[in-house]
Amino acid sequence: MKNYTYLHFLLLISWVFMISVPCHGFMIKHMLMESESPPPVSSPALKIEVKRVAFSIFSGIISGSIAAILVAAMIRCFVQYINRAPILKGPVVFSPKIDPKTLRLALENENQLIGSSPNGTYYRTSLDNGLNIAVKSLEPFEIGSPETHNKGLKRKLQQELQVLAGLRHRHLMSLRAYVRESDRFSLVYDYMPTGSLEDAMSKVRLNHLQMGWDVRLRIAVGTIKALKFLHFECNPSVLHYNLKPSNVMLDAEFEPKLADCGLANLMPKLYRSPNAYRAPELSQNFRYTDKSDVFSFGVILGVLLTGRDPLEPFFGEAASGESLSRWLRQLQQAGEAQHALDKSMLGQEVEEEEMLMAVRIAVVCMSDLPEDRPSSDELVPMLSRLHSF
Repeated sequence: MKNYTYLHFLLLISWVFMISVPCHGFMIKHMLMESESPPPVSSPALKIEVKRVAFSIFSGIISGSIAAILVAAMIRCFVQYINRAPILKGPVVFSPKIDPKTLRLALENENQLIGSSPNGTYYRTSLDNGLNIAVKSLEPFEIGSPETHNKGLKRKLQQELQVLAGLRHRHLMSLRAYVRESDRFSLVYDYMPTGSLEDAMSKVRLNHLQMGWDVRLRIAVGTIKALKFLHFECNPSVLHYNLKPSNVMLDAEFEPKLADCGLANLMPKLYRSPNAYRAPELSQNFRYTDKSDVFSFGVILGVLLTGRDPLEPFFGEAASGESLSRWLRQLQQAGEAQHALDKSMLGQEVEEEEMLMAVRIAVVCMSDLPEDRPSSDELVPMLSRLHSF
């Protein structure tokens, strides 16, 4: 396409030059014929006229060049306009296991609601081929708001979702498809029978589920491996923006899969992480970085170690430092970190040593200053060495 544009540019310059030069050449010839008789060639009037003609030729070339550049720019803009991606309304499918028509029919049928939040509703449905999928229905635009008619914003969301759908990693929830409607997006993922880490930890607190240290450490290692992939192996790098237990999904073997990567940046009106998981620099309007994701991971590691919910009233009291991060730091500095550990995990001395080392890692991840936190690629070997996987 660039060669095509340059060709137009050269043709226009040639056309201007061919028109300008003969006309001015004729003028020069006419003047020379008139000046064959005295006064002599060196007369001031003739010199002034020659300069005027030369200036006219130069001006013609410059004007033609500018006109050619403007035309080329217009052609380029037109080509970009006609080649831009259309806004897709029907199901956009990224998995060969899902047929668009089958997906559309499944979404129109009554489905099993499995959860809801301020971000949207979550439900389970089955396709005709027996595949179970999880659908997250989001409403990023208010009905009747200007955003519902903003094609540029919708096109940007569509392009970013396609990028996220291309991310593939063992510990990432892959976006299998999405459907855009006038005021909402429906995102399709694989169905995770165990639910999220938040669901699992709620059952642990109610003594409805036993989760040993080996399982919890495996969840932590899988989560940080997913973050390392996003931060260091994707080009450009991807930030999560909303890391919390409800976005760490668990399969039947409790293998973690990170969900909703980057969606909080695409739909900021929907996604607001609880303050307990947000890095402190964000309250000061600092830029979100990979170290902000690391802080959120540190809180998740703290939840796995203590079994406690960082949003419970206890962490709003002065005695706890008013946050899980400060409470753990106080206990670790006082040499009493063992009092923070979830008692349902305690038993073997070797495991307790591993858990105390993990407390130190969690505390440094939750440092107030981003530069004091380790990066995700440093955390992978730090946590993996605690146990053999």
